[in-house]
Amino acid sequence: MSGLSGTTTARRSLTLLAACSLSVAALLGAAPPAPAGPATGAAGPTAASSGPEAGASDPAAGASTGSGAAPAAAGRGTLLSAERILTLTPDGVRSALTANGYPAGSVRYGVDAYRLRYLTVTPRGRTTVASGLVVLPRGAHGTLPTVSYAHGTLVHRDDAPSVQPAGRNAAVPLAFAAAGRAATATDYLGLGLGPGTHPYLDIPSETSAQLDMLRAARTHGRGLGRTLGREVLVTGFSQGAPAAMALGRALQEGRDHGFRLGALAPVSGAYDLTGSELPALLRGELEPRTAVFLAAYALVALDRVHDVYDRPSDIFREPYATTVEGLFDSRHTLAQVAAGTPGRLDELLTPHGLDLLARPTGGLAAGLKATDDTCRTWRPEVPVRLYATEYDEQAVHANAVRCRADLERSGARARIVELGDVRLGGSPHFGSEPAALADLLTLPAAR
Repeated sequence: MSGLSGTTTARRSLTLLAACSLSVAALLGAAPPAPAGPATGAAGPTAASSGPEAGASDPAAGASTGSGAAPAAAGRGTLLSAERILTLTPDGVRSALTANGYPAGSVRYGVDAYRLRYLTVTPRGRTTVASGLVVLPRGAHGTLPTVSYAHGTLVHRDDAPSVQPAGRNAAVPLAFAAAGRAATATDYLGLGLGPGTHPYLDIPSETSAQLDMLRAARTHGRGLGRTLGREVLVTGFSQGAPAAMALGRALQEGRDHGFRLGALAPVSGAYDLTGSELPALLRGELEPRTAVFLAAYALVALDRVHDVYDRPSDIFREPYATTVEGLFDSRHTLAQVAAGTPGRLDELLTPHGLDLLARPTGGLAAGLKATDDTCRTWRPEVPVRLYATEYDEQAVHANAVRCRADLERSGARARIVELGDVRLGGSPHFGSEPAALADLLTLPAAR
């Protein structure tokens, strides 16, 4: 969905969550705590491949949520630093994947994982720094097929892919690289090594962070003598699913002429917040703590970008009105957020807050619209696979149904891949990504 990092964070979070009697379903889109895989043969840092990789100058609209100085002349996607943080043998990759509950049958190569720092933009279009992970196969030759992955919801910056490269939020990039592809995964703004807070559900900055990560990875690959293929398989999980849809659109529209959309296959996304997800939340169809978590994070984060409320007490009940904004500072753990919020939505929100979720207006409506439009306002030219399970307790199945209908209405080819009753840690939502991975890995590896 502080102060700890690496496997210690995962293990202590697991202990704290168990002590609080919380299930993974209480944490919308956030990775359920799991032991990180072994860092077999971890390697030291390498020098950064540097030099401008100028990008499109299409700043996202909205308000800044973080600082981060960079030379004004440097372009979006400029690589600032690169550090090799993990090397795994094929057996090491298998161990990391299985430790996190993911299939390992596709592993053919060992991998090198690098943490990149690069230039991107805030929601207001100001230059900032983000971090992300790129994983490359060891021993694979020629142009590498490219994959972009967008992770699910996190609240603590140390749970980001580039901080825990053998953890659950990096499992998909590890699997793709071990199958012979170049896999990128932005940490998003305000997570990993990026400054400020995370603008949760802000589609424009999620799009630019992914696109600029691809640019930085391309530069880094050149410095290593590795070439990333032009066509990109775009995928993402939970929060990352609509973000992946938005990146697919950006690539199709030619935002970077060095990349183009090759395939689009998001997993378990809430693509229709206004029409499907929020109504389900208010009807009590989501696990109660999931509803509290989603509402609190969305309202706080979207207010930072879109001015949803004048004062927290307008929509949050006391004592939460005084403390809730501080919980979402990218430095509180999932367990701390859970401990600082109530068990039911009507204990968190005032009548006005509940009414705002039922009938979004103003800044909230504007913020939600960007996600709602990820399936509505364009026609993908590649077939789209929407992975979903009707048992999903977090991103309700109606989201995928609505997304498919919107895409088909535009003339696109879209289908839902039904995953069935798949579970990880008791959660169908979290179980859906490992279940989808085997099929994702069969998608054409265009170069």
